[in-house]
Amino acid sequence: MPPKNPARPRHNVFEAAATYVTASVEEDPDRLDEAAGWVAPDALAFGINELACRAVAALARERDEPVEAVARRLLGLPAAGPA
Repeated sequence: MPPKNPARPRHNVFEAAATYVTASVEEDPDRLDEAAGWVAPDALAFGINELACRAVAALARERDEPVEAVARRLLGLPAAGPA
């Protein structure tokens, strides 16, 4: 006989991060809360960081621009001065 409450599907940190960021952009608080419950908070933070790094690197490659310039522009920061 099958269990009455089957276990919820398991999600990995990257699924949680992708769903969390998407829900944030789409302003969907229910989906945001759902994704936040899939993994531990520190794992979610790691996944979001990894997603951000990969996204900025991909944009920089597409635009043939330095990663720092793309990251700063996305955050609305002025261009970095000389090092």
